[in-house]
Amino acid sequence: MSGRLVTLDGPGGVGKSTTVGLLAELLRERGETVHATTEPSRSELGAFTRSHADQVTGRALACLVAADRYDHLEREVIPWLGRGATVVCDRYLASSLVVQQLDGVPECFLLALNADIRPPDLAVILSADPATIAARLTARGAHHRFERDPGIPAREVALYERAADTLRGMGVPVLVVDTTTATPSEAAARIADALAPASGSVTGHPLSATPTE
Repeated sequence: MSGRLVTLDGPGGVGKSTTVGLLAELLRERGETVHATTEPSRSELGAFTRSHADQVTGRALACLVAADRYDHLEREVIPWLGRGATVVCDRYLASSLVVQQLDGVPECFLLALNADIRPPDLAVILSADPATIAARLTARGAHHRFERDPGIPAREVALYERAADTLRGMGVPVLVVDTTTATPSEAAARIADALAPASGSVTGHPLSATPTE
């Protein structure tokens, strides 16, 4: 597998989807084959998971998310990696470690569910000041039940910090980008600049020094 998997996670309101699109454009301009994707995936299972995330909760939702992830990997991500592409994914393991914990699921259960997934070659965590996130969510509107809780931004930021430490402990390179003042274009540029030539493996990755912003 000659491609690499780059994942972007973070609280709602930090600009993940916009940054994914801009990052994909930057990498294509540099001559890379890029496939941008998202989780839950665009498959029938992913659509079901997304549309029922307000009704299905706890371990049941965690299992749905993990099932979609394994299907997503098999049907979409791994085939693109096999073609040498850089796959940029909007949400991945870090989001599970945060959102499902907000739903009362222990981290150990989530790690066990995701034990056989393909680890990212670079896990990007987009963050921001909780007050800034809350203001953005108010202006944008909530996309799911978690974003309707005014206390969620601060809890999410703290849990993403913990998730970053968990990923580092697994040997996954992590890049944290603060979007409190950085625009999505600036965030995408920082990520693109941090990416080294595709290695296709977390082990021995040039970014194993775990850069942070």
